[in-house]
Amino acid sequence: MELEGRAASCFDRAMSTILIEVRPAKASDAPAVAATHDEAWRAAYQGIIPGAELEKLINRRGPQWWESAIRKGSRVSVLSFGDRIAGYANYGRNRARSLHYEGEIYELYLRPEFQGLGFGHRLFSAAKRDLIQSGLKSMVIWALSDNEPAVEFYRTLGGRMVARSSERFGNKSLDKVAFAWPV
Repeated sequence: MELEGRAASCFDRAMSTILIEVRPAKASDAPAVAATHDEAWRAAYQGIIPGAELEKLINRRGPQWWESAIRKGSRVSVLSFGDRIAGYANYGRNRARSLHYEGEIYELYLRPEFQGLGFGHRLFSAAKRDLIQSGLKSMVIWALSDNEPAVEFYRTLGGRMVARSSERFGNKSLDKVAFAWPV
């Protein structure tokens, strides 16, 4: 009887163990990445980016856009929680010539229900590690100043504010800040 109880307990533990991994995105992940983008952007930017502009930005990044980006070799990593995509990061060479950092994380987003669990840190670390392995020894990330959770997240990860700029969304100009990490 005791042996059966232990076996059942082991089975229950095995069933409750969920694999969490960060891996390169596959073209077949495109619908899940698009859904993650949609959910994360709505949660992060509602009330910051004007509604019509936010809808345009979200709608431009549907499954076909993500599938094309992944097939063309864009660096997109996903964080999977079991069989569900919980977040993604898109990264590569720094696009801002005025900033002397080699790499850039263009986007790092989690579905709202997966925020605050340490998954963002895992995704950030994996993207940073991939950039380093590619020979990019420093990196930058931009965040809208009004997106306080993102600004705090990058500060907590040790990012140093190195630049300010602004970006237009329709008739609204929003302040953005760059955080950098030497590696």
